Amino acid sequence: MDILIIDDEKIIRDATTQLVEDAGHYAETATDSSTALQALKESPFHLALLDVNLGRENGLDLLAEIQRLHPQLPVVVFTAAATIKTAVEAMRRGALDFLEKPFSEAQLSIVLSRVQKHRKLAERVVELQTQVASQSPEPVFDSASPAVKEVLEVLFRAASTPASILILGESGTGKSVAARAVHQRSARADKAFVTVNCPSLSKELLESELFGHTKGAFTGAVRDHWGKVKAAESGTLFLDEIGELPLELQPKLLRLLQDREYERVGENTTRSADVRIIAATNRDLKKAVEAGTFREDLYYRLNVITVEMPPLRRRPDDLLLFAEKFREFFASQFGRPVRSFASAARHQILAHGWPGNLRELRNAVERAVILAHGKEIAAAELPSPGGNAVVGAGGDAAAAGNVPMVGTAVSLEDLESAHIKALLKTLPNLADVARVLGIDQATLYRKRKKLGLD
Repeated sequence: MDILIIDDEKIIRDATTQLVEDAGHYAETATDSSTALQALKESPFHLALLDVNLGRENGLDLLAEIQRLHPQLPVVVFTAAATIKTAVEAMRRGALDFLEKPFSEAQLSIVLSRVQKHRKLAERVVELQTQVASQSPEPVFDSASPAVKEVLEVLFRAASTPASILILGESGTGKSVAARAVHQRSARADKAFVTVNCPSLSKELLESELFGHTKGAFTGAVRDHWGKVKAAESGTLFLDEIGELPLELQPKLLRLLQDREYERVGENTTRSADVRIIAATNRDLKKAVEAGTFREDLYYRLNVITVEMPPLRRRPDDLLLFAEKFREFFASQFGRPVRSFASAARHQILAHGWPGNLRELRNAVERAVILAHGKEIAAAELPSPGGNAVVGAGGDAAAAGNVPMVGTAVSLEDLESAHIKALLKTLPNLADVARVLGIDQATLYRKRKKLGLD
C-alpha cells in the first residue's frame, strides 16, 4: 500500500516511516494540513496515518477535509493523548481506526492488516457492482411522456420531505425504480435503501423480516436478528406490493408510520426508528379497504403523497426510447451487430399493448436481439399485436382470434384496418398515428372513413 504519514514531529514521522517500510509498504510524509492536502492532490494513496495534534492545527479538522475531498481514502488517527472522547470523535468524523502513541510494530501491523481487508472488501463491492451492471440494463427512468413527467415532478418535489409516498401502478411500470430515484434525491441518499417484498413470505416470517426477532422467539430463532427496519435506519424502507401485507401486521406498520416505534418479535422493548417509508402496489387499495382486507387508517396514513405510474400502452412517446435502450444494452452484452429496428418493427412496437410493461418489453427486445438475422430487428422477431397483446389504451384485451395475424390468410384491407385501429387506441392523437403510418392526416382521415373507423 501507498501510505501518507501526517505528523508534525520529525522523530515520529521517521519512526513510523521505518515501520511502514519494514512491513513492505511505501511511505510518504507531510508535516501539516497544506502539505498533506497537496500530497493527496498529486498522488493517490491507499491510507493516511494522521496525528490529532499537528502543532497549532487540529488533526480532526484535517480529517474532515480529507473526508470531503477524498471520501474513499481510509484514515487512521493516532495521538499521544488518547482518550475515549477523542477516539469517539475521530470515528464519528470518519476515521477507520485509532492508535495511541507510542505504538509498537505489532500494533501498527494489526491496523494495516485491517485496512487491507477493508480495501479488498471495497474492491470486491465495486467488482460486484460492475458485474451486476454488465448483466442488467440500467433502470429506465427517462421519459418523453407528459403523464410520466407530471408523476416525476410530484415525486421529486416530495423527495426532500419526510412524507410517506404511495406509488400505484401495474406490475412492471417502474415503481421500484421510482422509489429508488426518490431516495437518491432525498437528504437520506447516503444511507441505506432497503426493500421488503411483502408477498414473498408468510405472516410470521414477514414480521421477523420487517421488525426482527430475539433468540428463542419462535422455532428456529437460534440468535437475535435485526430486521429491515433497523437496516434502513436513517435511510428509506421500500415496501413493495404493500397491498399484500397480511391484515395482522398492518397495525404494527401503522404504529411505525405514526409513532416511529416498533418492537422485535419476542421482546417487549419499544424501539424508535428513523426511516422514510415508500410503498408500492398494483392493487386498488380503496377496494381492499371496502373488502376489509386493508385497514382504512393505514391506507390514509400511506396516502400522503400518491402517484400512479402509467402503463406503457399509455406512453407511446416512451416505447421506442425504451426499446432502443434495451437493444443497445443486449447487442453489447451478447456481441450482436444489431444496430436498429426495421421500420415495420418500430410500428409493431407502437401497436403492441405491452400488458407486462417494461418487463415484457425488456424480455421481448432481449429475445429479438438474440434471434435477429442481420443488423436490424424485424417485425417477425417481436410480439405481434394479435398475440397476447393488449391493444387498447384502456387495456382492453383483443378478442381471441379476432385480430388478423401477419402471415395468415387475411386480406391487406383487414390487416390495415386492424393496424390503424390499434394505433388509434394506443396513440394519444391523430398526428402521432399519421406519423407512425408514414402518411399525412388527410390521408389518414380518408382511410378511417373508408374502413369505418370514425
